[in-house]
Amino acid sequence: MSDTGLRQKAARLRRAYAPHEHRPLGGYLVAMGTYAGVTGALAGLVKVTGRPVPERPAAADVVLLSIATHKLSRLLSKDAVTSPLRAPFTRYDRPIGSGEVMEQVRDSGSSTRHAIGELLSCPFCLAVWVATGLTGGLVLAPRLTRLVATALTAVAASDFLQMAYATAQQAAEGGHDDED
Repeated sequence: MSDTGLRQKAARLRRAYAPHEHRPLGGYLVAMGTYAGVTGALAGLVKVTGRPVPERPAAADVVLLSIATHKLSRLLSKDAVTSPLRAPFTRYDRPIGSGEVMEQVRDSGSSTRHAIGELLSCPFCLAVWVATGLTGGLVLAPRLTRLVATALTAVAASDFLQMAYATAQQAAEGGHDDED
């Protein structure tokens, strides 16, 4: 099939998939290909270095990486301080509290830019990538990965304690937001 025929077929597929909304299917393919490449590179690196892959990860590591994945995904996708990383792909919308911001994906530009914007502004989407990196790190550099994951887990726990404290303080003051 010619390049023109393939492009026409892809355009028909996009229109059939989402006739009333722009969905960057080409960008999603690039993102999936990149993820597969990164995962393959990690697997290759594990094989080349001869690092042993655990048959079953320890429950403590699963819990540690789960909490660290949650925190790093939110930090990268929602934190105001990391907005420069997302700025080429998103547009600031509004603050959403606790140092986080809401951003909109930039619609102009390539479908790849749009897909990256969706990935970088969605903590649920980004979690897959973060978990893969941390899991790879657990095999390739377990001590360092556990140290980083411990720090991220401590920050996540601190976040929840800060929110609980603020809620308790508001309740003690009768539910008022005013600081006297």
